[in-house]
Amino acid sequence: MKSADFELYQNMLYKESGLVITPEKSYLLDSRLSPIAKRWNLDGGIVALTEALRKPAPDPKMIKDVVEAMTTNETSFFRDLRPFQIFETVVLPYLVKTKPAGSTIRVWCAAASSGQEPYSLAMTIKENQHKLNGMKFDILATDISTEILDIAKRAKYSQFEVQRGMPITLLMKYFVQEGETWSLKDDIKTMIRFEQLNLLRPFTMPGVFDIVFCRNVLIYFDQQTKTDILNRINGKIAKDGFLFLGGAETVLGLTDRFKPLEGQRGLYVPSESPYKA
Repeated sequence: MKSADFELYQNMLYKESGLVITPEKSYLLDSRLSPIAKRWNLDGGIVALTEALRKPAPDPKMIKDVVEAMTTNETSFFRDLRPFQIFETVVLPYLVKTKPAGSTIRVWCAAASSGQEPYSLAMTIKENQHKLNGMKFDILATDISTEILDIAKRAKYSQFEVQRGMPITLLMKYFVQEGETWSLKDDIKTMIRFEQLNLLRPFTMPGVFDIVFCRNVLIYFDQQTKTDILNRINGKIAKDGFLFLGGAETVLGLTDRFKPLEGQRGLYVPSESPYKA
């Protein structure tokens, strides 16, 4: 790909999604954008797609398709496992101890992709329901891609997808096999609300959240964008709330509005949090 063409996509992706793509990742453009060119019936492939995007007023739907193709990221059930263990053994017991019986706990999963993360949280909550003092959970899952959210809402997964991280006991308990796919049962599906949201844009959902999962997405942004997103998340999280980041992510050097919890890698609280173990 010509350097001028690469820069076109590089600038577009940064402007629309905050994604930073470097020249050594240019191969991703070929693999992920060829299907977009076919979808738009462009016989010239990526070359024709690039020409269409260079027009003075390119089709916004085409830009959206390109951004969604490049920002659909890796996910799996109970990915990295440790955050879900911390959620179960640290966060949930703390909420039981500090919240009134029957409280509604608000959870936000940013960058939810095809749904495995929020559904993993829902199953964890379901498995611990008898310990939760009547607490109810309102779980919002968001992603920039409407296409991937449609997949998440269907909650139908291949054998390969359910084999990645899903304990067999939970698979048999919460899924129904339908031919070569596994469909999540309604009692888990209905625990999640899915909405489209771009992390670069204002967070317009009302109220604040007790728990925010924003894992394995900040790694794709530059320092300034990371700081901006973290500071705006701080404005949407309760003072006694919890923030989960990915194992390769941190707030250190980016913002002073959160602090890490010692011994709980990937878990952060607002700087003024009253949290005590």
